[in-house]
Amino acid sequence: MAVFALQTIFSKAIFLFLITIPLSKAILSPHYYDQTCPQTEGIILQTVHNATVHDLKVPARILRMFFHDCFIRGCDASVLLDSTPGNKAEKDGPPNLSLASFYVIDDVKAKLEAACPHTVSCADILAIAARDVVAMSGGPYWDVLKGRRDGTVSKANETINLPAPSFNVTQLIQSFAKRGLGVKDLVALSGGHSLGFSHCSSFEARLRNFSPLGNTDPSINAEFAENLRKKCLEPNKDRNAGQFLDSTSSIFDNDYYKRVIAGKGVFGSDQALYGDYRTRWIVESFAKDESLFFREFAASMVRLGNVGVSEDGEVRVKCRVVN
Repeated sequence: MAVFALQTIFSKAIFLFLITIPLSKAILSPHYYDQTCPQTEGIILQTVHNATVHDLKVPARILRMFFHDCFIRGCDASVLLDSTPGNKAEKDGPPNLSLASFYVIDDVKAKLEAACPHTVSCADILAIAARDVVAMSGGPYWDVLKGRRDGTVSKANETINLPAPSFNVTQLIQSFAKRGLGVKDLVALSGGHSLGFSHCSSFEARLRNFSPLGNTDPSINAEFAENLRKKCLEPNKDRNAGQFLDSTSSIFDNDYYKRVIAGKGVFGSDQALYGDYRTRWIVESFAKDESLFFREFAASMVRLGNVGVSEDGEVRVKCRVVN
């Protein structure tokens, strides 16, 4: 990934100026910290940028962390809480064991507590950081609505509610609908797979014994399937073996959709988007028009960031523990 100087970091950005959106129990605003902690976004951007310089995996990890947070109890930073002797937290649920780079959020929080004590929620930090890693990777920029509260409950058994990489489109639509998100949100947010990497365990079921009729998922490109088999099914394979989710995995672009059209979606849930009439036309639209994808992704990220937001909760002093 090319990491740009901060003054040019958003040169490819698409600026979306968003008005305050009322929610069921709270109102978020892009200006929430203008008076109480005006340096909030600068501190987050600088810290995330510095972390990315030292570890190019940070952007994909932060973006995935945000998705996984919002899909459980809403965007309340419950995914950041550590387990305790009496409770196994979300981050230790099976789908979240591969989440990483929590230290970046810890670092941001420590700096914000020094600058503006007891002011900026961990949930807002994660939402802003997710926007910043997309923009730093060449994707769109949007105004993040702020004012979220941090949740005090985090349960590993609730991670079963995360959409699985094997889901078909009906299952995906139902999962997103439970969060108030539509079909276009589903396809746009799936484009987050423009960044990142998956271990074989998340997709190797597509490569063997897929059905009684054959060993391979018929929706996958044959040559691509063979390449994946070489990485994932050989004896004594590397436990960290896997596949990047698109061919430009450190750059946020629309290559993901082009690969899905070519039968090279890594997850079954990726490829399913092209095999269903409800989502196929959106995949094709995003593959043809990157600027359209950027606009829709930014709008869907704002909607995702509104999920489950309420006036309940607190502003944690440390993101890993409740106050």
